[in-house]
Amino acid sequence: MSDDAAVSGVVSAGVSGNCISRMLKSTAGKSVHFFGGLAVLFAAWWLGIHFITQDPSMSQFSDFAPKAAFEAMPGLWADGTIPAALETSGYRLGMGMLLAIAIGVPIGILMGRIRWFQQLTDVPFQFLRMISPLSWEPIAVVVFAGWEEAIIFLIAVAAVWPVAFATAAGLAKVDPNWFKVARNLGAKPWHMVTRIIIPAITFDILTGIRLALGVAWIVIIPAEFLGVTSGFGYAIQDARESLEYSSLMALVVIIGAVGYVLDTICVMLIRKFSWHRG
Repeated sequence: MSDDAAVSGVVSAGVSGNCISRMLKSTAGKSVHFFGGLAVLFAAWWLGIHFITQDPSMSQFSDFAPKAAFEAMPGLWADGTIPAALETSGYRLGMGMLLAIAIGVPIGILMGRIRWFQQLTDVPFQFLRMISPLSWEPIAVVVFAGWEEAIIFLIAVAAVWPVAFATAAGLAKVDPNWFKVARNLGAKPWHMVTRIIIPAITFDILTGIRLALGVAWIVIIPAEFLGVTSGFGYAIQDARESLEYSSLMALVVIIGAVGYVLDTICVMLIRKFSWHRG
């Protein structure tokens, strides 16, 4: 082996070692922040319940403590409450989000590409966006045959606007010269959508989906309080009526954990499709 090859090998090994070292430090830092944040959250939860229960008349609030909630989780899993809620609420959330994406992305593309359409629909869409999704619940119950369809409709109504407006905002940032070049090369409208628009605004669409998912996950819980006998909302309502407060808090923790996982998946997809990643 020549001296140059040996030096090159040493340099490559050093660079590789530095990369691994940076990755380990980054992973360790993220783990510290993750577990540190959880520790602060649960410490605040425990302290709040601890101070409340110092008053003997408030002793019943001990069932809201972290220990009682975590002790209730295995039982809720064993009796099928958590798996059933994950399945039914997950199905409703998925169907509602699919509808929101299927409607919101085309509307957003029209808003971003057609000036007169954006001007014509801006006021109506902003007006509808500001109406609480749960305000539609009485109307949805009358219009749809069952509560299942009504809940999916409420989720779609909640999620469609973040998707639509994020899509339109992303398309507004695309260089118009791209479309001129594509037309000069003979691109059809469908090619414009599949080869230019969608790849260019995937990051923005996913950002809108992340926002929509957060709103939809918040909406689905109160939407399941009435009319259905499944889902996280129903499980919380049932635990409250049965005075099983430890189970109620356990379900609240599970809801937060599921929402966090869904948001993390969205963040990973956004980073994957980001044009600004290193």
